Amino acid sequence: MDTDWEWDETLFSGTATYYRRGRLPYAPGLTDVVAEVLDLNGRGRLIDVGCGPGTLALSFQDLFSEIVGLDPDPVMIAVAAREAAERGGADKVRWVQARAEDLPAGLGTFTVATIGQSFHWMDRGLVAASIRDMLQPGGALVHISDLKTERRTVDDPAYPAVPHVAIEELVRNYLGPVRRAGQGVLQQGTAGGEAAVLAQAGFTGPERRVVPGGQLLERTVDEVVAGVFSMSFSAPHLFGQRRDEFEADLRRRLRGASRSGRFSERQPSTEVFVWRNCPAELPC
Repeated sequence: MDTDWEWDETLFSGTATYYRRGRLPYAPGLTDVVAEVLDLNGRGRLIDVGCGPGTLALSFQDLFSEIVGLDPDPVMIAVAAREAAERGGADKVRWVQARAEDLPAGLGTFTVATIGQSFHWMDRGLVAASIRDMLQPGGALVHISDLKTERRTVDDPAYPAVPHVAIEELVRNYLGPVRRAGQGVLQQGTAGGEAAVLAQAGFTGPERRVVPGGQLLERTVDEVVAGVFSMSFSAPHLFGQRRDEFEADLRRRLRGASRSGRFSERQPSTEVFVWRNCPAELPC
C-alpha cells in the first residue's frame, strides 16, 4: 500500500447504507463451496474480520453455531445488526466494533476466520499473525474476493452495459486524478502480495477454488448510484458540499446512457483461498 496513506475512521464513512443495494453479490454457490472444502456441519465458531454490513457473516450463519462480525465502522455494525434481526439470526451473531489490528480483543478461539475484500486495508502482517493465534489447530482462514482476471463484458445485453469508464472519469473530475482513501490518497493503489504475508504468518496453503458467476444481472439507476457511493474512493463524504451536485450529474449521465433507466451487468465469479493453521504436530 502507498506509504503516504494511513487508515482513518472516515475510510468507509457514509457507505454502509449503500452496500445492500449497490454492491454486486458474491457468486451463487459460495456457501456450498466453503462448506464442502471445510467440511462444515453447523458447529464451530466463525469470525468475519472486516465484516462491513455483514454480507459474508450472515450468508454463513447456518454453517456455524456462533459467529462474530468485526468492523471498525459503527454504521457498518449497526446495518449488520439490523440485517441479522430481519433475517432472524440475531441470536447467533455477535457484532463487535473494532479494528482488525485490535485482535484478539478477548474474543476467544475460532474454527474459521473469513476476510472478504478488506485485507488490503489492514496491517496485514499483524492481523494475519493475530488471526492464526486465534484459530484452533487445523482451523482455516478463508480469503474471499471477486475474481479480478475474468472478462466481464456483456454481449448482446437486454439493456446497455453499466458505463463504468464514464463513471470513473466523472469521479476523477470531482475528486482529482489520484484515488482517494479516507483523508488521504493512494498514489500506487492498494497492496498486493497477500499470499506471501499469510505464508510468513505461518499459514499453509492455499487451496484455491473459483465459484463461477457469469449470470446476467439487471441494474437500475438507483442501484448503480448506490454502488458508486458504496466505494471507499467515491464515498459520499469525499464530495463535501458538492455531493448533491455530483449525484445529480451522475444520474443525468446514467439516464443519457440508458433511456429505460436499466443496465445489464455480468455477475463476477468469486475467488476463494483457504489457508490452514497447521502446527507441525498436526497434519492438515
